[in-house]
Amino acid sequence: MYVCNCNGIRERDVRAAIDGGAQRPAEIFRACGSKPQCARCVCDMKKMVEEQGEALRYAAE
Repeated sequence: MYVCNCNGIRERDVRAAIDGGAQRPAEIFRACGSKPQCARCVCDMKKMVEEQGEALRYAAE
């Protein structure tokens, strides 16, 4: 599934960037070698970062 249609960034690309340490949409764009355009995807990226953080917290318990 595409998260960012403007740059062709897929969900797996976002997850890979997050796994690589990205914690903000700007860092995800940087990891994907692109820049935000219309920014409609920023909320989805933030949600994915939060979900990943929650999953890591639960795994650590």
